[in-house]
Amino acid sequence: MEENKFKIIDKKGKEVEFEVLFTFESDETEKNYMVYTDNTKDNDGNTRVYASVFVPDAEPLELLPVETEREWKIIETILESIQEENKKEENKNTENN
Repeated sequence: MEENKFKIIDKKGKEVEFEVLFTFESDETEKNYMVYTDNTKDNDGNTRVYASVFVPDAEPLELLPVETEREWKIIETILESIQEENKKEENKNTENN
C-alpha cells in the first residue's frame, strides 16, 4: 500500500481507491481525523472529499464515523484554512509568472 492511498470494498463489492489529503489530531476532541478523496467530482464539478476518525497505528486501517456537529465544524475549519492557503499560493505563483 502506498503511504497516502488506501482501498476499501464498497457496499456493492467494488474496490475503491482513496487518496489521503491530510490527517490531524484535534486537541479539543482528542481524536485523529483523516480527510480523503476518491478523486470523483460532484454535479458542480467539485472534488468529493470525505472525513473519518481513525486510530493512527491500527492495522488494518479502521475508519470510524465523525459523530458530532462540533467535529464536522473542526474539520470544515481546517479544510477552509487549507483552501485559503492554496489560493494564496496560487495567486503568488500567478503573480510571479
